[in-house]
Amino acid sequence: MKIRPLHDRVVVRRSEEETKTAGGIVLPGSAAEKPNTGVVVSVGTGRVLDNGEVRPLALKEGDKVVFGPYSGNNTIKVDGEDLLIMSETEIFGVLEA
Repeated sequence: MKIRPLHDRVVVRRSEEETKTAGGIVLPGSAAEKPNTGVVVSVGTGRVLDNGEVRPLALKEGDKVVFGPYSGNNTIKVDGEDLLIMSETEIFGVLEA
């Protein structure tokens, strides 16, 4: 099943949780923080401006993005996988190699 977000919405697959600290300490599941990075799975058509024009999004599928800890509160399950739906404005930036 595919999901296509509307307007300026973006579907993001959150990165895996870290189970070890930088020092090598293994964290239990309850202590691990949810990562603030993910990969864009799908993007909408763009933001509809006041004059009726559509401004395309700056993101594309496959972009690795950084978002805030409270961004993407809308979680859905598609084919057994948890995905986040958020507005483009909730994304802070794109990680580039």
